[in-house]
Amino acid sequence: MKGRLAVFAAALAGSAVLGVLAGLIWAVVAPRALLREVGHGEAQVVNSESSAFIAADGWFCLIVVLGGLVTGLAGYRLLVRRAGWIATAGLILGAVAAVLLALWTGENIGLGTYNHLLATSSAGTFFHASLGLGAKSALVFWPGITSLVILLGDYGGRRPDPEPEWVTGQAP
Repeated sequence: MKGRLAVFAAALAGSAVLGVLAGLIWAVVAPRALLREVGHGEAQVVNSESSAFIAADGWFCLIVVLGGLVTGLAGYRLLVRRAGWIATAGLILGAVAAVLLALWTGENIGLGTYNHLLATSSAGTFFHASLGLGAKSALVFWPGITSLVILLGDYGGRRPDPEPEWVTGQAP
């Protein structure tokens, strides 16, 4: 029982660590819209047709899809084949935790600087917006891809059942 619990905890913790790493990567690579302070504590987007918001969402989607692939492939090869369903449960719950941690980490990196600039800058000052995810539906990608990889790995390696006698016309 202790071994199965250890596998579950390892799957959950490993996925969560990957989620924090994914959030840090997203914070580094995702573009941010340029803002201009128009009044005390109030800023507006300089270019209302900026693609920064969509690009940031796109980067998040790409990062979490890759995270789901890594979690699914590594988890299947290292844990699921040996420990079965308990490892699968840990990986999928870990993938949910990972995507939420990626979102939280990415959105909070630089948020303090943004709030400070917004509160202390004079009118006309330019600065970048904080990072935020607009497409919340992207949160299903990491657990969904992890689940799909585990499912394909589990059923892809099985041999098909032999044809029944009535199909082949031969006795087994």
